[in-house]
Amino acid sequence: MKPTFELAMRLLLRHEGGFVNHPSDPGGMTNLGVTQRTWEAHTGKAASEADMRALTQEAVQPVYKARYWDLIHGDDLPHGVDYCLFDCAVNSGPGRAVKLAQYVLHQKVDGSLGKNTLAAIKAADPVELIEDYSQRRLDFLKSLEAWPTFGKGWAKRVSEVEIEAKAFARNGSMLA
Repeated sequence: MKPTFELAMRLLLRHEGGFVNHPSDPGGMTNLGVTQRTWEAHTGKAASEADMRALTQEAVQPVYKARYWDLIHGDDLPHGVDYCLFDCAVNSGPGRAVKLAQYVLHQKVDGSLGKNTLAAIKAADPVELIEDYSQRRLDFLKSLEAWPTFGKGWAKRVSEVEIEAKAFARNGSMLA
């Protein structure tokens, strides 16, 4: 595993925050960005509100690694692009994160990051890919029914992720 995962986790958790249970959020009860449904799938048992409130960064890190980072092949992606797709995978699902990349790269849009998509990502200019990807991600988020409720925060998140990811692609280090 390359060290980008730990950096990406730190940045991601700035956006995910603590416990929330917003009635307009289809994810439902969430803590540190992990939904109750995801936590239950990870642990194999039901989770109460108390269980969800008790989650720690250390407890959720394996969830992020297995259910998001690994599914977008984060260790195989160029610096910056890895963080950009990882954040989108957490926010909108790994399949959606890959589909957006495939759309931007004019690949078959199937949500599976196979050898052709990976080759297209590696062949692309990472900064341009991050810019195009971020715009397409924002367009997708604007199309969602929940945009009026969460749009301002989503737009800020996409912008901040784009800035950090491009810095990482250019310099090999993140700003924060």
